Amino acid sequence: MPWDNDMSDVKHHLTEALLMSYAAGTLDEGYALVAASHISLCDACRAELQSYEAVGGSLMDDADAVHMSEDALEATMALIDAAPAVRPRVLKSDRVLPGPVQDYVGGDLSDVRWRAVGGGVRQAVLKTGDKSMARLLSIPAGAAMPDHSHGGLELTLVLKGAFRDEDGRFGPGDVEVATEHVHHTPIAEEGEDCICLAVTDAPLRFKGLIPRIAQPFIGI
Repeated sequence: MPWDNDMSDVKHHLTEALLMSYAAGTLDEGYALVAASHISLCDACRAELQSYEAVGGSLMDDADAVHMSEDALEATMALIDAAPAVRPRVLKSDRVLPGPVQDYVGGDLSDVRWRAVGGGVRQAVLKTGDKSMARLLSIPAGAAMPDHSHGGLELTLVLKGAFRDEDGRFGPGDVEVATEHVHHTPIAEEGEDCICLAVTDAPLRFKGLIPRIAQPFIGI
């Protein structure tokens, strides 16, 4: 399914807390990548982000002036250069990957360097600088991911196809926010492989023995 930037059917969005953290620039790079990708595809979250940024700008305008050192500008610019800049980028094209993900891959889906991890599932780890780990996942149509819970926060953005789990159906543009309280078994819908961007900050907690044995080798 190509992106046409009309994501009126998106049903699962970023939380208010995630959007506010993204607007403030406090999200880890991996989570910021999910946020930027979802925002570039979702009119509702893009509008909400703009409102948060407007509030932040207004607060800065109303703040009292403070004394700054002579090298303050130089130090600030150095921090900006060093920080990962993951911003929404809306593309009007027939590509599968949203703009922010294309920047990490260096192209579209055909340019992804997949690695098989078993059961027909493939993954490609994206290089991010913070503690969160970002990966693209390709799950065969009809296949189930192992039953698991989480040691931290997992954000999963669907880019193509769809999957279902205990929390409902997630299609293109939808993002699932799974905390340590979520225990689920995602299953890709029949008819089309499911391509997702998934970011975690802690290893998954698999219920089955085989996934637990394989976990150190596949890095999930």
